[in-house]
Amino acid sequence: MIRAALSVAGKDFRLIFMRSTGFAQAFLFGLLLVFVLSLSRDPGAQFEAQNAAAIFWLISLFCQTVCCGMLFAVEEQNHAGRGLLLTSVPVQSLWLGKMIAGFCFLLGIQLAIVPALVIFLNMQTGPLWGVAVVETLLCDLGLALCGSLLGALSQGHGSKDMLFSAVLFPFMLPILLAGIRAVACGFGQIDFDTQWLGLTFAFDAVFAAAGLILFPFVFSGE
Repeated sequence: MIRAALSVAGKDFRLIFMRSTGFAQAFLFGLLLVFVLSLSRDPGAQFEAQNAAAIFWLISLFCQTVCCGMLFAVEEQNHAGRGLLLTSVPVQSLWLGKMIAGFCFLLGIQLAIVPALVIFLNMQTGPLWGVAVVETLLCDLGLALCGSLLGALSQGHGSKDMLFSAVLFPFMLPILLAGIRAVACGFGQIDFDTQWLGLTFAFDAVFAAAGLILFPFVFSGE
């Protein structure tokens, strides 16, 4: 199953970067948002850490939504998803491959946005940046797990699919709150409670189990 998942992730990477529109759109949106908000501060003043962290995760959430749309739009073209269901590999391999691709896509965007936060908002890393990196990676994993299931629910153009998507978005709030605290801690302006690590790990475990169980039914439309 792992080999099939890596094949799916590699295929999605090639298709995304051949088109490159989604990655460029997400990056330019994030860069523009950071630049516009930098105009609201006094020259030389440092932006508040929690505000910068909120901007960081707002961009991340937008990028994850764009990524989910792109990844599953590939399977809708020429009924490629139906062809995958007819193969002998487990359907969970497709979900795992989409999750890996979404995680790497999101991480790539974040690595490109962090320098913009440092330059335009005059942010500086604090002594607990290592804890912030670990928590951010766990939050990214949670967004990728949740987003891969969200992308499967969002297939098609019916109002029922859109309703499922709208209901699923609030489940991302614990991850976003934990991520904001972590990034603000990484910028050295607030302390970080280790209970957020436990909450994030529990969130990842729940959605990993939900994806493994529910994805075959969601993707096949049963």
